[in-house]
Formats: sequence, C-alpha cells, structure tokens
Amino acid sequence: MPSALPIADPAPADGLLTPGPGAGEVPFGVYVHVPFCRVRCGYCDFNTYTASELRGVRRDDYAGHAVQEIRWAAEVLDRSGVPRRPVSTVFFGGGTPTMLPADDLVMILRAIDDTWGILPGAEVTTEANPDSVDADSIATLERGGFTRMSYGMQSAVPHVLATLDRTHDPERVPLVVDLAKQRGLDVSLDLIYSTPGESLDDWRTSLDAALACAPDHVSAYSLIVEEGTAMGRMVARGELPAPDDDLAADMYELADRTLVDAGYAWYEVSNWARADEQGGPERHASRHNLSYWKGHDWWGVGPGAHSAVAGTRWWNVKHPAAYANRVLSGESPAAGRETLDADTRYVERVLLAARVRGELTTAELGREARGRVAGLIARGLVDGSAAVRGRIELTLQGRLLADAVVRELLD
Repeated sequence: MPSALPIADPAPADGLLTPGPGAGEVPFGVYVHVPFCRVRCGYCDFNTYTASELRGVRRDDYAGHAVQEIRWAAEVLDRSGVPRRPVSTVFFGGGTPTMLPADDLVMILRAIDDTWGILPGAEVTTEANPDSVDADSIATLERGGFTRMSYGMQSAVPHVLATLDRTHDPERVPLVVDLAKQRGLDVSLDLIYSTPGESLDDWRTSLDAALACAPDHVSAYSLIVEEGTAMGRMVARGELPAPDDDLAADMYELADRTLVDAGYAWYEVSNWARADEQGGPERHASRHNLSYWKGHDWWGVGPGAHSAVAGTRWWNVKHPAAYANRVLSGESPAAGRETLDADTRYVERVLLAARVRGELTTAELGREARGRVAGLIARGLVDGSAAVRGRIELTLQGRLLADAVVRELLD
C-alpha cells in the first residue's frame, strides 16, 4: 500500500497560514499529484492507486477536484496575507499523470494560470509512461502550455523492466521522445539502476539506449527497496537479491562518465542536463526540482501532495475519495502540517543545497562546519577550487558519499 504520511501538528480546516518575515519573496511553483497508475510497480512506495483501489471516487472527476483546490488555495493565501506571485514552474507528477486525458491536464494548467498567472517562459512539465501518450495527446499538451515531458524509461533491458514490473515496450521510448521533440518540447528520461539482477552491462545498455534518444535531461536514481512494497517483501524472503552497494557505486560512476562524454553536465547528484555552449546545464536543468532543493515556495495539489509556503509545510490526505470530500466541502485537504524553525531550516538547507552543484556557500555554514571543509577537500569529497570561490561542490567521490558529507557538515 502507499507509504504513510508524516506525523505532525493537526492542520486547521480553514488552511490559514501565519507567514513570517520575507513571505512571498521567493519564487512560487505548483506541483500537481495525479495518483493513478494502470498497475502498481513492485518497487513503488508513492501515493498511487489502481482502478480497483479507488473506492468511492471516479478518476474522471479528478481534474475538477484539483481545480477546486487551486481556487481554494488562492483564497487561503490571500486571507493569510501571503503576497500573490505568478507561477514560475509547474510539475505534474504521480502516479502517471497521463492516465488522465490530455484535456484534463490542460484544464488544470489553465486553472493555475487563471488563478495566479504563469510567467512567460515558465517550465511546465508532466511525467508520463512511454505507453501512456501518443502523437495526439502530446500535441494537446503542447498546445495547452506544457513545455517539457519527463518519461519513465527506467531501463532498456527486458528482464530489468520485468523485475521492476514495468509494462512498457522499451522500443517505444525513442518514438515518444521523437513525438515530443517534434512539438518543440524538452525531454527528460528517468532511469533506475541497481535493480536486483541487473548487471553493469545491463546498465550500460540502458545508458546507451537513453543517449541514442538524445534527450535534453537524464535522471538516474539508485533503486531503494522500501519496506512494505512487493519488492521489499520479495527481498526479505530471499526471492530477489538485495541491491549491492559496491555495484551501485560502479553504476553511478559509469553513468557520470558516459553522460559527461556525451555532452551532459551534472547539476544535482542524480541529475544531468545537456550542456550549453559554455558547458553548463542551466538551460535544460529541471527548474521545478531545483526549486525544491533551493527552498522556494510551492503549493502541492492533489491527494498526498506536499506543500511548503511561507515557512509552513503540510501534506494532503492520501486517498482520492477523502481528498475529494475535503475539497468539495471547502475544507482544507491537509492531513498535517509543521512550522519550520530556524534550526530545521538550516539543516534542510545544508541537506538539500549540498546536493546541487555550487548551490551551498561556505558563508551559510556554521563556524564548526566551515572548519571541516578543509578535511573534506583533503579526502577528495569537496572540490577545492570551488571552495576557494566560496562554494561547496561535491566531487564524483563526494557525490557517491553525499549523505556522509552532509552529516559531517551538520555534526
């Protein structure tokens, strides 16, 4: 079943916030969670539902419920005294957003634009499975204002896809990439490595297949076997081998070497974008995901979606039926919330910004943490020349040990 929500303070029914100093001064984005999937992948721990799990709500009604929350959200922010800002990024995630008709996704996007306004040149992304879109749906999305497609490729190797319970034909990936490019959309491919039974040669095959599509952006995530998932149970019973940490490190190094050689540059530990003329990834980096890592504000729409605005973070009730009941009654769909104090904001800033190339400055670190930077440089985990310029930039070895670097900076 989907993962549990965090335990925190109750969320008030009116959803009102108490903004602190500087509220409304950072960019504002919108995340839309579409929690529907055709099948549940064995490794997935996201808040998703197949048709048989919906109980009491219809998928066809979801777009209307999302629009209801968007309109209600604007009223809450106005009544809370949070200044209105136009939206700089929009991201439809899931689940599989393209399980909904493209017209429904466009309707939700139009509601966001009508409510807050979307900045010219804003990044508007939807995730999609390769078998959930076609030429007509992609054209509808592009005409409706979408600028970017993020395809869940995961692997190009049939036995790896089977272990992941992915049902798409890997030969369809280049087709849908080409369809998106024909409409002028940026394209990202999501890959997973360290799947049980996956070899280094399998991973090389997937990287080569992804690069043959010439995407603008590649994400590569090491598989985490979550408790409570079908895969987690299979690993616990010994039916599948647990991922091997050393092999996962070899796979990451292969990914970085292969992508850099092909003209991509890393900008976050698990993300690479096609380099521009100056060799930087800025043009094709995921601006929406960067907004999370940089601590911007966003409103999360949909069941289980998380939001962070003006120093308060909250998350919606998980099930689509419970979510629908809340938004249709004009009540906050939030299940819980927390207000971030200065210490928590500092920890999260270091935790997230350290993963982004050059985002964390040495000036932001506490005195003891600044004193540890030299040791991290000596151990080959932090780039010394970047540190001289006042920036924390992980080396390749540092990216492999990013959690350890963060712990040292925070201890």
